[in-house]
Amino acid sequence: MSDKRPTRFPWWIYWLLLALILLFAFAPVLGILLAGFLAEANGCMLNEGSINPCMIGGTDWGDTLYTLFVLGWFALATLPLGGGALIVWLVILIIHRIAWGRMQKAKT
Repeated sequence: MSDKRPTRFPWWIYWLLLALILLFAFAPVLGILLAGFLAEANGCMLNEGSINPCMIGGTDWGDTLYTLFVLGWFALATLPLGGGALIVWLVILIIHRIAWGRMQKAKT
């Protein structure tokens, strides 16, 4: 009986999951950085107390920048959740890698 098993460990799925976890965890922080950068580059005032007008390319982006900036509060949830997901990701990776290595030794 021929058992077709991959000869290489599937690292790509783990790298993809890591990227998704990090993107989820840091998305609010990236929103804050983007809003701050755009506001500063265009000489606009940005704060979470009120919406200020910000003209970029002839269009008022004040509402959008304010929303991006205030959504940064979600980082209080996404950063701990992302940290927990990273721990789970690492444990699964280690278990899978050990089991895969033992299966490769058993095949030889």
